[in-house]
Amino acid sequence: MSIEQPAPGEPRRPHGPRDPGDAWVVAETGERYWGRFGAAGLLAFDPARGILLQHRVTWSHHGDTWALPGGARHEHEPALAAALRESAEEAGVPATAIRPRLMSVLDLGIWSYATIVGDVTVPFEPVISDPESHELAWVAPDDVAGLPLHPGFAASWQRLRPLLDVRPVVVVDAANVIGSVPDGWWKDRAGAAARLLDAAAAASGRGLPASLLGLPEDLWYPELVVVLEGQARSAPDPAGPIRVVRADGPGDDTIAAVTEQLVADGRTVTVATSDRELAERSRGAGASVIGAGGFRDLLGY
Repeated sequence: MSIEQPAPGEPRRPHGPRDPGDAWVVAETGERYWGRFGAAGLLAFDPARGILLQHRVTWSHHGDTWALPGGARHEHEPALAAALRESAEEAGVPATAIRPRLMSVLDLGIWSYATIVGDVTVPFEPVISDPESHELAWVAPDDVAGLPLHPGFAASWQRLRPLLDVRPVVVVDAANVIGSVPDGWWKDRAGAAARLLDAAAAASGRGLPASLLGLPEDLWYPELVVVLEGQARSAPDPAGPIRVVRADGPGDDTIAAVTEQLVADGRTVTVATSDRELAERSRGAGASVIGAGGFRDLLGY
């Protein structure tokens, strides 16, 4: 959760130059919320060690409680960037060690707080790098509720705890998505596939609406698996974190096999295709389906 300036009468915290976002937002009812442009925090999840929590200093709002590293957003700063920046400043979290999974936003109209749930991909040791923490600790998910939690984090934890087991993935029928618009793709199938891969890589950083995946909360950052077939197989790998599967045979069979394996692994799978037969096979395997045109629109491709 966010770390705030002390209220009147509380000990004054040490601080450097203040950002314009470092200010209170006061509701008509008198409640105060830290962050003129809202706030964001990081729920870093390491399956081997648990959730990274911050034991807040006494002088902070709801001091001596446990919450997430986080704080006020800068003006025009995306919530994801703010959560990574604040967690780096407060707990030494390397941005390169976190893969975002979902964003949950509490929007009160006058103020908002975005929680980024991120998976730890590279183990690291947190470091208290400013005066805002008594301690930092990895806490097993089942033990979190037993701690004295910041009220805001306690409320969000009830919603987010069940989602730690949800790992979405979108399997993309590249041939169908590319072929959904007659833009001359047949003249250069590899080039069209490369453009799709680049668009998918860009979208993976922006996230996809929860409604697309049939999931709760606001925004998810699913793994994207793009299946290429035929001449499109020669497209180069994208720069972003996209898994490319190059089918040796019919693309539909490869997509069906990939989908079945992912569902068997406990993943929440969505297949992007408008092929009716493949859509039926995908649903039969336990996946949901989004049409090629709708998925293309999401990518801006």
